Amino acid sequence: MLDALAAAGARATFFVIGEQVERRPELVTRILAQGHAVALHGYRHRLQLRLSPAAVSADIQRGLAVVSDAAGAAPSWHRPPFGIYSPTGLRAVREAGLSPLLWSRWGKDWRRFTTPRRIFARATAGVIGGDVILLHDADFYSSKHSHRRTVTALGPLLSELKRRKLDTVLPV
Repeated sequence: MLDALAAAGARATFFVIGEQVERRPELVTRILAQGHAVALHGYRHRLQLRLSPAAVSADIQRGLAVVSDAAGAAPSWHRPPFGIYSPTGLRAVREAGLSPLLWSRWGKDWRRFTTPRRIFARATAGVIGGDVILLHDADFYSSKHSHRRTVTALGPLLSELKRRKLDTVLPV
């Protein structure tokens, strides 16, 4: 994923999971060194609606601590697992000083039987300036090897965005 982004001169925001950052903190260093942003996706990949308010808050705080330590600074953005905030989760994110960010386009690249062509088609259908495209760079919480299909789709997707004169940018 990082190689494809570099080849296209594109920037991305990586919403990382704390438990994965603990296993591979050097990836956060590499992501930042290549000019991308790191944001929080949680400590574990769990649906907020199934957690108690205390568990949601603890997950956000623990994830924030791990990611901040690996990145050398606190992230600014948060995206919830499955794209669903509970009222408690949204409040906890804001109280932690994070801004919530969802997406407007996605490749549905976690699906078992999807293809790079389908990922490309979903992510680019109707895309306009200001859209946030959701893709996944790992398969820890999705179908096995799904990230490989995403990487295959990424080069053509970035070329198409460039053809449409749409730049990839980091949130401010």
